[in-house]
Amino acid sequence: MSQEPAIAMSTTRERAAWSTSGYLMLVLFLFLLALFVWRLVGFAGGAPTDNEVAGFIGSIFLVPVALITIAKGFYMIQPNQAAAITLFASYRGTDRKAGLRWVWPWMGKTRISVRANNVVSEKLKVNDLRGNPIEIATNVVWRVADTAQALFDVDDYKAFVLVQIEAAVRSIGSRYPYDDIEHHEVTLRGHHDVINSELRDELNARLSLAGITVDECGLTHLAYAPEIAGAMLRRQQAEAVIAARSRLVEGAVTMVEHALAML
Repeated sequence: MSQEPAIAMSTTRERAAWSTSGYLMLVLFLFLLALFVWRLVGFAGGAPTDNEVAGFIGSIFLVPVALITIAKGFYMIQPNQAAAITLFASYRGTDRKAGLRWVWPWMGKTRISVRANNVVSEKLKVNDLRGNPIEIATNVVWRVADTAQALFDVDDYKAFVLVQIEAAVRSIGSRYPYDDIEHHEVTLRGHHDVINSELRDELNARLSLAGITVDECGLTHLAYAPEIAGAMLRRQQAEAVIAARSRLVEGAVTMVEHALAML
């Protein structure tokens, strides 16, 4: 049976959008408004001719239309915020300049925050490398790096982040043992820097599809699951006692060897 090839999803990349300062357009808006009021007052207080009446009627329609057109183009961007500009559902670019901005009124504007976000995941029950059930949770600091990907390549980028954090934590938790009494392996409990760095790389790889970057992450909770916590504690204590006795025997043997060597 032949298998149909998978359809590759197109990726949208952020680019700069055309826009202009809203303050310049605000001056033009106020000028047109003052002109309209001046025409209205002048027409009401004088004896206009037929040509002036025709011109006034034309301005009654044109000036309000111009004012409404200019007014609909205004939008505000706060610091660490961006606006994705679209034209008939087609992405035209992203404006990242803070302040009062203006673009053609028929262009769509979708604001998106590019500030840092902090997420503390729920405690997840995962089986570590040796099959022991453990509880693990993490803290992740993330932000939107590519607004076009975040808005148009995934349905809900915030929900996407939460799902991928859970998937990455489960992957890392099952990749390493919880602890190693002999300190021969990389463990979740004893190598925080290694685990946190690998978790960050894993998250960045998973979230690159949505234009999300992870600045910092680290485990906030790590423990054996309650059903085996007591048994694992007794095993750790037994392993510690065995290790201590082995160290005493090694010390005694070394002392005897040293004494024989001196003799």
